[in-house]
Amino acid sequence: MGQLIHFSICPFSRTARLLLAEYGIDASLAEEKPWEWRAPFLAVNPGGNLPVLLLDNAAICGITPITEYLFETNPFAADNVVPELYPEEPLAKAETRRMSDWFHQKFHAEVWSYLAYERIENPFVHRHPPNPEAIRAAMANMHNHMAYLSRLLEERYWIGGDYMSMADLAAAAHLSCLDFLGDITWEKAPLVKNWYARIKSRPSFRPILKDSFPGIVPPAHYTNLDF
Repeated sequence: MGQLIHFSICPFSRTARLLLAEYGIDASLAEEKPWEWRAPFLAVNPGGNLPVLLLDNAAICGITPITEYLFETNPFAADNVVPELYPEEPLAKAETRRMSDWFHQKFHAEVWSYLAYERIENPFVHRHPPNPEAIRAAMANMHNHMAYLSRLLEERYWIGGDYMSMADLAAAAHLSCLDFLGDITWEKAPLVKNWYARIKSRPSFRPILKDSFPGIVPPAHYTNLDF
């Protein structure tokens, strides 16, 4: 199906890649550096945000529109080949959406937006040293998020409830980017670590574990499924 314009160390892009893989949809990938603001890309998506799913007759821009489109055009398979990424029961679906939004909005604003700029864009694009105060603030925020996830996982097996859902893909996409940078101390959150090991072991995750970025060496456990 078409082409996904993405950036490899982008949690929204990784969510889309996981979703496509879980549905068994083969889409080619085109890398776009979000800080370049290239005119050809802006002609496709004036908002400049990633990812973008290019179809024969349309460009679907942003992770939420892409998620909704793929869900509506690829219904749950009764034979369980395709996971039911949004539960049918309304309250369960609402909780799945809440936790997906938690990562795409709150976690992104409080954690990833700071670390992406200070760990990737500032040193490798602008050639400036990272701001230690911004990094400390992001790490403190991440500690609070990890504590919240730990409390959730004391009561449920997956992020959104009893079954794997879209919430798990969103959470794993964001945490995998942080893990790539070596910013997570998993031993401090064993329940989150166990959850991440489960979803990290899914076939959909294998291409993501091969991602690279010039100048960044992920920790040794990044590609280890039994870390």
